Amino acid sequence: MASVTYDNVFKRFGDVEVIKDMNVEIQDKEFVVFVGPSGCGKSTLLRLLAGLEEISDGQIFIGDRIVNDVPPKDRDIAMVFQSYALYPHMSVYDNMAFGLKLRRTPKEEIDRRVKEAAEILGLAHLLDRKPKALSGGQRQRVAVGRAIVREPAVFLMDEPLSNLDAKLRVSARAEISKLHKRLGTTFIYVTHDQVEAMTMGDRILVLKDGILQQIDTPRNLYEEPNNIFVAGFIGSPSMNFFDATLVGEEGNLYVDTSDFRVRVPDERRASFDGYAGKEIIFGLRPEHIHARQFAPPKIVAAPIEATVDVVELLGHELHLYLTSGQNTFVATVDTRLAPTAGQQLDLVMDMDRMHVFDKNTELSVR
Repeated sequence: MASVTYDNVFKRFGDVEVIKDMNVEIQDKEFVVFVGPSGCGKSTLLRLLAGLEEISDGQIFIGDRIVNDVPPKDRDIAMVFQSYALYPHMSVYDNMAFGLKLRRTPKEEIDRRVKEAAEILGLAHLLDRKPKALSGGQRQRVAVGRAIVREPAVFLMDEPLSNLDAKLRVSARAEISKLHKRLGTTFIYVTHDQVEAMTMGDRILVLKDGILQQIDTPRNLYEEPNNIFVAGFIGSPSMNFFDATLVGEEGNLYVDTSDFRVRVPDERRASFDGYAGKEIIFGLRPEHIHARQFAPPKIVAAPIEATVDVVELLGHELHLYLTSGQNTFVATVDTRLAPTAGQQLDLVMDMDRMHVFDKNTELSVR
C-alpha cells in the first residue's frame, strides 16, 4: 500500500501548460476522485502518475520513492482505462492472467489470484467466456479484475464507467466503492461526472485549466466551495448565481438584485459586513429554494415571487426553471406542487444556506 504525492508538478506540451504547480498529497488507502470539465488536465495528471507522460517540472512520489524516472511497469500501479482493451481471442481467465504471465508469476499463484479476483467481482462463472459473449458491465469488471490480480500499491481508473448505460453506471459505482473497502488499497479515479465524484470519493480534487481549485470531502465541497467554479460544478442542478449588491439599511443587511431583495440572517452578517455597499455574486442551490406552502420548518425564509418557465418532473423531485425580473434560476421543490408554465409562484429562499462570492476574484466570502 502507498501514499501518492504531487510536489510542484508542471506538465507542458510545447508552449501549452496543461498542469500548473500541482501540490497534492493522497493518503494511503484513500479513495480520491479527480474531477473537472473536459480538457482540465485530470487524465494528464493520472497519466503522469502512471508514467505514460513525462513530467516537465516537479516530482511525483509513490510512498517515499520518487518515480519521475521509473518505468511504468516498475511503479507498482495498475490502471483501468475508459476503453477496456480486452483481448478478443482470449477467455476472461486468460485476459485477467495475461499480465501475470508476462511477469513469469508461478502458475499456481496466477490461478489463485485470478480466481480470488473473479470471486470478488462476481465473474467466477464467466472465466471460460470470450469478451464478445459478455455485457458491457461484465467487460468493465474483467478490466478491473485484470488490475486487481496485479495486487498493486495504487489503482488508477480513468473514466472506467463512461461506456456503460446510466442504470449500469449506478450499480458499477457501488461495486467499485465496495471493492475499495474490501481491498484496502489507494484508489485514484478520474471522471467528468460530478455525481460519480460525490458518491465515490473520500476526497475530491477539482481541476480547472490545469489548476487545482479545491481538494476536500464531498460534503465540504458542497457546503463550503472555495470559489464560483467549484460551487457551480459540484451539485446537480448547479448552484444559482445572481449579480447583486449588499445593502446595509436600518441595522439590517440585504442582498439586492434590483429585481428582488432578501435579508441576510443576523448570524451571517458579520461575515459580510465588509462588503456592505459593494457588488457581489449571490449564490443559492436549487434545493434551498422552496414553494412557500411546503417550506421546511425553522428555516430563515426570505420570500420571492417568480414565474414558471419550464417544469421537469423527475419522479422523486420537481425542477422548476423560473424567472424573476431579469433573473433566471432553478428551484428543486416538493412534488406535491403541480405548477404549469406561466404560473406565478410564491417561493422562499433558505438564507441559512446562502453563499456570497467576491465579484472580482470569484472567491467565496465567509
